[in-house]
Amino acid sequence: MDTLADTLQRLREAFGSGRTRPAEFRASQLKGLSRFLKDNKQLLQEALAQDLHKPSFEAEVSELSIAQSEIDLALRSLRAWMKDQPVSRNLATQLDSAFIRKEPYGMVLVISPWNYPLNLTLVPLVGALAAGNCVVLKPSEFSRSTEKVLAEVLPRYLDQVSKLLGRICSLKHFQRLQGLLGCGRVAIGGQSDERDLYIAPTVLVDVRETEPVMQEEIFGPILPIVTVGSLEEALAFIRRREKPLALYAFSNRSQVVRQVLAQTSSGGFCGNDGFMHLTLASLPFGGVGASGMGRYHGRFSFDTFSHHRACLLRRPGLEKVYSLRYPPYSPRNLQLLLLATQDRGCCTLL
Repeated sequence: MDTLADTLQRLREAFGSGRTRPAEFRASQLKGLSRFLKDNKQLLQEALAQDLHKPSFEAEVSELSIAQSEIDLALRSLRAWMKDQPVSRNLATQLDSAFIRKEPYGMVLVISPWNYPLNLTLVPLVGALAAGNCVVLKPSEFSRSTEKVLAEVLPRYLDQVSKLLGRICSLKHFQRLQGLLGCGRVAIGGQSDERDLYIAPTVLVDVRETEPVMQEEIFGPILPIVTVGSLEEALAFIRRREKPLALYAFSNRSQVVRQVLAQTSSGGFCGNDGFMHLTLASLPFGGVGASGMGRYHGRFSFDTFSHHRACLLRRPGLEKVYSLRYPPYSPRNLQLLLLATQDRGCCTLL
């Protein structure tokens, strides 16, 4: 069996050969990913049911359809995304060509969590493939059935430039969540079964800010409730902590939702819902600060996995014009140079 080092070396060589860069190759990978979803829909639904007891309706809405929509958008938009992006020029560069070129990073690693094991694996994978990268996937070790399908079935649909790594079997996550049930007081739920790795949806009340359940991402069916005296106190509570991946504000008063939006910062924000923003490929998904780096969904995935290379191509034969930037310096040359390099958007004719 090849070692990890051998696999990574092959991926580097594959990228270095240039085979992943053409739009045709990228599109073929995306089409293969689409076939994987369509051919194995029932298998994936069964895997999600085994891992999360997720009904087929929810699996379709929150996993399969979102991933398929991302693929369809990438296939429709791929060539437009790959085009050089012209940028504005100043007076000194009017005869030149200035643009941003989206270049693949090379070899990238996608590590996905267990709570949306298909969605949060395939959506960034779409962006990475569309951007022309070689990809190593590391599915969650806690979503065993979904990981098995990804490891055993998905490679049949993709060029083996992409690679999946095995998982680690562990009860650590279940035991961590079980430990959090000791925080505050259980108002609803609290039941658990280690054999099935099941924890009932649980609401905790009388929770203190210093307790473990309030110090880390929960990634489990546990909802701690902290009581505050006012909206201002709630906003202060949010602001003195690390910026969250997402913030959801629920209120019958629109001004309350807008106040929370205006006076906090988070990777994403949703008013009066906790999910539907994920269905929009036009909105980026990602964290800020401690909650994560990068963003994906639609074009944002492509851009996240692309290096934005700054490019300026100057015309030859104009060095005499450009020579005013060289010694001997003079006030006149300085004035001309500052005028020529000024952002044209800032210029006003009086």
